[in-house]
Amino acid sequence: MSCRFFLLISFFALSSYSLFAQRKLSDGKELISPLTREYVYPVRVVWSDGDVQHVDRLLQQGNGQANLTNEGMVRMRNTAGKTSSLLLDFGKELHGAVEFVTGMWAGGNVPRNIRVRFGESVSEAMSTLAEHGATNDHAIRDFTMQLPWLGKNQTGESGFRFVRIDLLDAEAELQLREVRTIFTYRDIPYLGSFNSSDERLNEIWEVGAYTVHLNMQAYLWDGIKRDRLVWVGDLHPEVATINAVFGFNEVVPKSLDLARDATPLPGWMCGISTYSMWWIVLQHDWYMHHGDRDYLNEQHSYLRALVNQIVGKVKHGKEAMDGNRFLDWPSSEDSIAVHAGLQAMTIYSLEKAALLSAVLGDKETQKRCEQTVKEMRNYVPAHHDSKQVAALFAETNIMDPDAAYELLAKGGAKHFSTFYGYYMLQAMAKAGRYEEAMEIIRVYWGGMLDLGATSFWEDFNIDWLPNAGRIDELPSAGKVDVHATFGDYCYVGHRHSFCHGWASGPTAWLAEHVLGIKVVEAGSKVYRVKPNLGNLSFAEGSYPTPYGVIYVKHSKDKNGKTKSEIKAPAEVRIIRD
Repeated sequence: MSCRFFLLISFFALSSYSLFAQRKLSDGKELISPLTREYVYPVRVVWSDGDVQHVDRLLQQGNGQANLTNEGMVRMRNTAGKTSSLLLDFGKELHGAVEFVTGMWAGGNVPRNIRVRFGESVSEAMSTLAEHGATNDHAIRDFTMQLPWLGKNQTGESGFRFVRIDLLDAEAELQLREVRTIFTYRDIPYLGSFNSSDERLNEIWEVGAYTVHLNMQAYLWDGIKRDRLVWVGDLHPEVATINAVFGFNEVVPKSLDLARDATPLPGWMCGISTYSMWWIVLQHDWYMHHGDRDYLNEQHSYLRALVNQIVGKVKHGKEAMDGNRFLDWPSSEDSIAVHAGLQAMTIYSLEKAALLSAVLGDKETQKRCEQTVKEMRNYVPAHHDSKQVAALFAETNIMDPDAAYELLAKGGAKHFSTFYGYYMLQAMAKAGRYEEAMEIIRVYWGGMLDLGATSFWEDFNIDWLPNAGRIDELPSAGKVDVHATFGDYCYVGHRHSFCHGWASGPTAWLAEHVLGIKVVEAGSKVYRVKPNLGNLSFAEGSYPTPYGVIYVKHSKDKNGKTKSEIKAPAEVRIIRD
């Protein structure tokens, strides 16, 4: 376990328990889970009601074993029609199950019935199903279960930070020795790092990395509570973060292959044309970082057929994609912007496909891509004042970067989105507006931290901030309950995911543009290092390559000139700008 990851999880007072599930397959090979399970104990009792005694004992680390001495028990009693309840805070967003260890209550070995409610916020944990969008979609987070007398039982898995427990049996007692999370994650080192003179940016880098780490389950998910699925477009910022923090991890090709194999053509991945386009971009980015020609060869036939399908949806230089026409949720009702975005995405994906086809020696597909892109560049649709479109137009050189910046700068962080915010930041960098982009990061992603977030959300709007209560506190009169009140489309109220990997963009962005580390040759053989400190006095960090980490430290001298120290593996050539 790396020092960085240890720092991230030592907060939870983890025990040394670790389990790798394995079994024999028919061919004799072993299937070993890539996931580790560790125990995490609550750090705070947020609330209790009814007859609950010695509840602070649940904050103590135990051994997970019931015993006959029955000492140190937490007692919950229901009397006179009153229900006993408590709400625990595990300190940070987690993915896993909850285990209950019980004692010996009066009345013999009769199981007790409890209700368990998980929440990514206090408000969600205190809600009932269908209240403000509270749901059991994807993961069961509001349910009843039985606890044995003098034993243990555990729940299914979800994404959560808070757990509410209600004793349901009338005139009954429940004794609890322990309530602990079985935290499920990939035990992998944080090879990338970021540290600067701005602690807020440092924390944002860490939270973005942790958000993606939580979603690196058996496959690369977009959310650990809701959207426990492989959404291909959403993977793009997640994979950028993985490349910047963890380097190679099998969860990426495994997830890309799942999307390919689950989508026979002429289907679109996840039913969305742009998501099949993002698959092409992801294949290009993965090849640039890892240079696995054998893996790229495995994609050749599907890539060629997908290119033919995309090209077949271009009429007289204009995209005419069928399927779900989607960029991101905030832009989804603007059909003019969506058309413009699809035009840019088609160009973007075909340009990447042309590069991959050249590597594969497929000159026919390469030529088809290049000819279609040339034709499409003769038609420039209206951007409709959409920041999403401005970002894509800047990326594909349809719009001058300075013009794109002027549109992106309107209202500052207003109309940013957690998914496309990454590409908006990329467009600002292309215009040389690094300091302004860092301020957006502080305001927009930092705004979630100000509300108590420990992972980044499916969506966020800075208009939610005025008079907002924190998500780690009980809702109070006069304060806006952000989780219950806001959200739209598929994420209304408590259905809103507060751990969504597509929101991790600043982690990758800070590595690429502040540390200035960018791969420029397939297989990570050559990197360019071009720091942009903005108003920072220093920034340092590391970046993983297949040959070891690149380490950089940039600092300003008394004249404001940036001095750099760079260390790289012998196999990596560094171009310094």
